Amino acid sequence: MSKTKVHMAVERPGPFNRNFFDSDEVITCIGSGSIGGKASGLAFIKDILVSRFGEHPIPGISVGIPRLVVLATDVFDRFIERNNLNKVALSGRSDDFIAHEFCRAELPAEIVGDLRSLISGTRTPLAVRSSSLLEDAMYEPFAGVYGTKMIPNNQHDIDTRFKRLIEAVKFVYASTYFKAARDYIVITGRNIEDEKMAVIIQEVAGNRYGDRFYPDIAGVARSHNFYSFGHAAPEDGVVDLALGLGKTIVDGGLVWSYSPAYPRANPPVSSARELMKVTQTDFWTINMGRPPEHDPVKETEYLIKASLTEAEYDGTLKQTASTYRPQSDRVVMGTGAEGPRVITFAPILIGNLLPLNDLLKDLLKICEEAVGSEVEIEFAVTIESRGSLTARFGFLQVRPMVVSHDQVELSPDEMIGDNVLAASEKVLGNGINKTIRDIVYVDPDKFNAKHTPQIAEELAQINKRMVEQGRPYLLIGFGRWGSSDPWLGTPVEWGQISGAGVIIEATLPDMNVELSQGSHFFHNITSFQICYFSVHYTGVYSIDWDWLKKQKELTRTEFVRHVTLEKTLTVKVDGRRRRGVILK
Repeated sequence: MSKTKVHMAVERPGPFNRNFFDSDEVITCIGSGSIGGKASGLAFIKDILVSRFGEHPIPGISVGIPRLVVLATDVFDRFIERNNLNKVALSGRSDDFIAHEFCRAELPAEIVGDLRSLISGTRTPLAVRSSSLLEDAMYEPFAGVYGTKMIPNNQHDIDTRFKRLIEAVKFVYASTYFKAARDYIVITGRNIEDEKMAVIIQEVAGNRYGDRFYPDIAGVARSHNFYSFGHAAPEDGVVDLALGLGKTIVDGGLVWSYSPAYPRANPPVSSARELMKVTQTDFWTINMGRPPEHDPVKETEYLIKASLTEAEYDGTLKQTASTYRPQSDRVVMGTGAEGPRVITFAPILIGNLLPLNDLLKDLLKICEEAVGSEVEIEFAVTIESRGSLTARFGFLQVRPMVVSHDQVELSPDEMIGDNVLAASEKVLGNGINKTIRDIVYVDPDKFNAKHTPQIAEELAQINKRMVEQGRPYLLIGFGRWGSSDPWLGTPVEWGQISGAGVIIEATLPDMNVELSQGSHFFHNITSFQICYFSVHYTGVYSIDWDWLKKQKELTRTEFVRHVTLEKTLTVKVDGRRRRGVILK
């Protein structure tokens, strides 16, 4: 498949000054090094957003980037060098060990005054996010690999707030060398020694509701959809929406997915009762109440999960929810009726309370033209007025997608027959692969959702060996790969299956979830151009389990089997028609 690099010309943000929060600046920088991939994307798009939405605003929605400061990579270099952390960083020790050692180290003295000034100037919650040199680069996306820490920043004294900020910065620095990042870098062909970390300190979009702080809507929008359904075409794109913080989407949780071309269309489920099973039941929020037990090396230290009952108390379901009527097995828009709430965003997408979908279509087009390729954007929406309904749209990230345009012809006749191992009409990717002769699969006879954390560990051990030997493999498992919820799939990190060249997600009667592409996991899949098959157990096409059982076994764990073949498989994926086949 052809690879075309995308280069975005970025004007460097101005230097941080201690009157930052009284100025009109949106992005400033501490240090003189690189600002990394994530910050570069925001710096690149900032003026485009101002030009477009300053002159032609969307009625009812203000568009902008939440204010942020970037610690450039030279600050990271000084931190590592002055604290002699290279040995710790490259030790291969546990994440906890590395995080604790980094937390004990001192930040460069010359930036401490700026950070203290920053924390003195704001009391809003802050997101401390990674922006590495390699992160979000084409074909080496590093999406979701490094740490993010959100802090409430609401303590009464500046000293405590300042301490929590520098702990969060050091946690993100430490995550450069966590196991997931080390494993990931091996796949890119890079050396961990080459990576450098910039850090974004950014105001969190949202409102406070008692002890909770969160946006009404978090979202990811892509201008190309590898899993389109109904009348939608791949080029129509896809949007994933969630109530609360975007961690629900990043972690592969239950979200509302739709095509911007058909915002009124529901996901492909058989009934309203089934719809309730594939929609959000809880949400992430920043804890603004009683401080938790202090744990500076825990990413979710200040995050809590809340229920939809709590969201209704906060008043945030009025614009985001529908109601299930069990008597008629119907879902009706809004929360006026009694019954279980269903997060469908219908009041906005169907009732047009806010022109959010029009804005997203506009943004995707603008970003595609600016970047020169298909794009993925992250955002958060905060509803300011519950009467006239105005909102703030916080633009959080833009990065290019990898979409192969090579033409592969695959007829339906090629997808059936004795020589077919698996086939699907729901395939991500495009192209032909004839390099794979190893298959690693979860044994369907032994699979149970309660064992998925153990399955992830067993896969990690096999993957490590395969990566070291340079042997790409076909991976087959059940439910959503990379889901943080073990009852929805296998909660693997990317580094635990990074050697897979082709991946199948399948369903079973006891693991029958709607298969999804709503996480950073899938950005990595597309950027590495890995073909990804979805095979439903009730579908037209199936997996030839009987044939797999007869193949030569190299490794068997409690739940996973590794077999090898005499000849390589042939994998063909027609990305235009979203169909693919794996031939024995």
